[in-house]
Amino acid sequence: MNYIPNILFAIALIAGIGYFAKNVKKLIRNIKLGHDVDVSDNKSQRWKNMAMIALGQSKMVRRPIAGFLHVIVYVGFVIINIEVLEIIIDGLFGTHRVFSSIGSLYGVLIGSFEILAALVFISVVIFWLRRNVIKLQRFWKAEMTSWPKNDGNFILYFEMVLMTLFLVMNATDISFQEMNSGNIISQYIAPIFSGLSEGTIHIIERAAWWMHILGVLVFLNYLYFSKHLHILLAFPNTYYGKTRPKGQFDNLEAVTKEVKMMMDPNVDPFAAPPEGAENAVPAKFGASDVQDLSWVSLLNAYTCTECGRCTSECPANQTGKKLSPRKIMMDTRDRLEEVGKNIDANKGEFKPDGKQLLDDYITREELWACTSCNACVEACPVSIDPLSIILDMRRYLVMEQSAAPTELNNMMTNIENNGAPWPYNQMDRLNWKNE
Repeated sequence: MNYIPNILFAIALIAGIGYFAKNVKKLIRNIKLGHDVDVSDNKSQRWKNMAMIALGQSKMVRRPIAGFLHVIVYVGFVIINIEVLEIIIDGLFGTHRVFSSIGSLYGVLIGSFEILAALVFISVVIFWLRRNVIKLQRFWKAEMTSWPKNDGNFILYFEMVLMTLFLVMNATDISFQEMNSGNIISQYIAPIFSGLSEGTIHIIERAAWWMHILGVLVFLNYLYFSKHLHILLAFPNTYYGKTRPKGQFDNLEAVTKEVKMMMDPNVDPFAAPPEGAENAVPAKFGASDVQDLSWVSLLNAYTCTECGRCTSECPANQTGKKLSPRKIMMDTRDRLEEVGKNIDANKGEFKPDGKQLLDDYITREELWACTSCNACVEACPVSIDPLSIILDMRRYLVMEQSAAPTELNNMMTNIENNGAPWPYNQMDRLNWKNE
């Protein structure tokens, strides 16, 4: 018996999964560069969010056309790849359609897979038309440069080819066609090959089989370099997403404690700080680079689908300002990847490269254009939170560099001196009503 195909298959499988595992390890390392944050609260709500948003696609279908098509692709692609288990067993042990022994149920399963494959192919074609022919505005924003634009199309081509190979594999499998069970779609493709010899048809079937499984392995490893990493990360991202009321800001514990001490009449303002108080003050307020962000924000960056729903809902972007929440996430991911490569090149340590997320990737104009309205967070189909990154970087500008815009500085000065944003002292409170 010739075991060479089985050995080659095992090598390809080990290499594909091994490379994927290596990239997953690097991904986890990069995410952990962010500072720790407590996400142990509201576990029941978190599980519910993951079930409804990631699995149930509840936010995706708010835009019915794109949502419906995405559900077809999502469900179809996941279910069809159940057959990969059969392909792996056949490839390792030299069997052929090992699950066909379960009888008529096998025909029902493969028939369902074929219908879904056809629906996925049609949906992907429609997605391609929306991107490249209709040219929906959100896919053609300034941040959608050559790679992001091409990446979206590459994935669509991948899915078209994989679905085609699956159906061709079934159509040219003579024994499967003779079963006449489950070949709901492939029976109409099989006549294309009817004029060929049985040996040639077998070669086509084997070629489609190999290309299909190798294509799945290539697709799996392509995910790390693609926006489609959300296929894997949408589940943890929705679980660790915010469960507090939308728009509620974080207070810095160190600042809160200091304010309470200043307001306490029993505390001597000139006394030395209590032991350990120095350690309670963070080394840096806010964020100027990715290492200053929380690991949840870095997970958000890797999960971003670049769909542009956040930017299309952003009122600042709609009025022509430079801010694009999608770009905030893309820039964060790009900088994080750059930091990760720096660590790889320097044997596990980050060597300062003279760059940072602030200014080198995200401009101050973008940060101050944000209205903090939370529209981007509400619009995201996988619970990504661009606002947290924007606020952390604003906090750095204000508390570390005193670099707030003049208008904001005037407002804060008025609040400090007058107890209100307007330039009237407290004796002239009635004048406020005219503002």
